Amino acid sequence: MSVSTAASAQTVCRNISGALPVLGRDVAVPLVTGGEVTYAALDYAASAPALQRVWDDVAAYAPYYGSVHRGAGYLSQLSTDLFENARRTVAEFLDCRADDQVIFTRSTTDSLNLLARAIPADCQVFVFETEHHASLLPWQDARVTYLNAPRTPQQAVETLERALADRDPYGPALVCVTGASNVTGELWPVRELAAAAHAHGARIVLDAAQLAPHHPVSIQDLDVDWVAFSGHKLYAPFGSGVLAGRADWLVAAEPYLAGGGASRKVTRREDGGVAVQWHETAARHEAGSPNVIGAYSIASACKALTEAGFDTLVAREQHLITKVREGLAEVPEVRILSLFGDDAPRVGVISFVVDGWNSSHFAAALSAEYGIGVRDGLFCAHPLVRTLLGSDPQTQGECGAPEAAPGEKSRNAIRVSFGAGTPDEHVERFVNAVRELVTDGAKWQYRTEDGRCVPAV
Repeated sequence: MSVSTAASAQTVCRNISGALPVLGRDVAVPLVTGGEVTYAALDYAASAPALQRVWDDVAAYAPYYGSVHRGAGYLSQLSTDLFENARRTVAEFLDCRADDQVIFTRSTTDSLNLLARAIPADCQVFVFETEHHASLLPWQDARVTYLNAPRTPQQAVETLERALADRDPYGPALVCVTGASNVTGELWPVRELAAAAHAHGARIVLDAAQLAPHHPVSIQDLDVDWVAFSGHKLYAPFGSGVLAGRADWLVAAEPYLAGGGASRKVTRREDGGVAVQWHETAARHEAGSPNVIGAYSIASACKALTEAGFDTLVAREQHLITKVREGLAEVPEVRILSLFGDDAPRVGVISFVVDGWNSSHFAAALSAEYGIGVRDGLFCAHPLVRTLLGSDPQTQGECGAPEAAPGEKSRNAIRVSFGAGTPDEHVERFVNAVRELVTDGAKWQYRTEDGRCVPAV
């Protein structure tokens, strides 16, 4: 039972620039200097635009919407099949082991909080300070060891090995690590970290939020125990995510949410209470009516990226990375932030500061004067960015931070990020805009208003 759509039968098409078609590619935005320009979305690390293919698949399914796992009618049965087929598609996309579970969640953050609820009570967690808050913060109820930022991949492995070997008591342990930094774009040595974890009797969860949209992620090849990622970074709409991996800790844990769907049997006890038998499948942690459109959109995105071919996508993205880095290198006032150095392999995420500029105002000028959307701030990775900037840890972290005085180190950074839907023209416009702003200055003055930087009237 399936939904027949033109979109699902198409191979992934590309426009003349080689980019995959995404929503919003023709949106025009006003400029403060007058007129309009096609919006250059260069904030993929926060949320990538949905692929047109994904949106078409979702639109084709929408008239067939029905309850999942809860109805005998045709549309309910069709929706249930579609939901479970999406689970199988994700398992194939991640190269899951035969007995792995694929759980649909709301986001990477939700996935890692779910796992944090499922770890054994005496488990010790090891996490580098370089992590995004989604993978840095969920472990507050566990015994957590925070590891300092390494300056080479080898140092990361050695730091982890020492920490695991020295743990006391030598009990259950979990390592949480990113696959690609949401600040520097640098790839982490996941396979080597997984080997170190397993050699010391620990398990490892991979935060693949920034890795999965750019590179193939194989649970078996990387030998990780769990993978978490979000749909909205994988060219699907907001509100869906995945936690995939080993079932034993998940089955042993109480359900993440209690309610219908997670329960297999509920009876009244003689004492007047309620007895519950919980599912031992992924449904155990999927209480409530599931987000079938979210699961379907993730599956559609997985299929689209697989069909496009990661070899082709990676090669094209490396071309864009080179263009941006070489362009920024020609501007002496620009300093690119990096942990592992210029030669480190990376995805299309680049953060930088500009001497003499408040980063929030620079980002506002790119938007208002050039129609370019980037991110400024500390990118929900405050310890890492502050380490890279060498800034005061008490400094406010987002657009409302105090302005840097002329010549003072920026207290925020600027991030440009891109991917499969980014046309060459957007990257070229960005590089030219940076050069013009640094050379000629902003055409308008900018001020902070309600936490946003806006043109001064």
